[in-house]
Amino acid sequence: MLDWIPEPLIFALAILDTGLLLFVLVYFVITLSDLECDYLNAQQCCSRLNTVRSLIRIDNLLIFTSFVYIFQWVYPKVISHTLLLVLLLLHGQWLLTLANIPMSAWLIYEIYSTPKGNMGVYDPTEIHNRGQLKRHMRDCMIYLGYYLLFFFIYLYCLIVSLLKGDPINRAEDDNVEF
Repeated sequence: MLDWIPEPLIFALAILDTGLLLFVLVYFVITLSDLECDYLNAQQCCSRLNTVRSLIRIDNLLIFTSFVYIFQWVYPKVISHTLLLVLLLLHGQWLLTLANIPMSAWLIYEIYSTPKGNMGVYDPTEIHNRGQLKRHMRDCMIYLGYYLLFFFIYLYCLIVSLLKGDPINRAEDDNVEF
């Protein structure tokens, strides 16, 4: 359906998207492990995980701005993964689309299962209750494994799509000996 977008470009975008999500998830694991080792308190940890902080430098004055409700770290994860899912679906990559649907559904469920009074998915008042910290750490490790696996799957698909057909275009009577 998307013949105007070359297949290698779709997989290059998938690799870029997955690589960025891997960096975000490594940040999550580092921040959660800092909370677990008491290098951070719960308020600092949840504030770092729930909001995307942008850094603005104006005349040697550093200003941190945080967009609390619109740009939580969870929403860019969902948006980028769902965008990738739609691109794969429109390009006709049915197996990769089917393999990505459960993660998109889980990320959307994670947003909608957050209680209304919480600061976000990571709430400082509840992160130490009922093993929430261990659950968040487990979820981040599962996400890391999932995205790492798919990073290499997309890399393989990119290489295969680049090598489709005979890249040298030689005739049958031309023998190349090594």
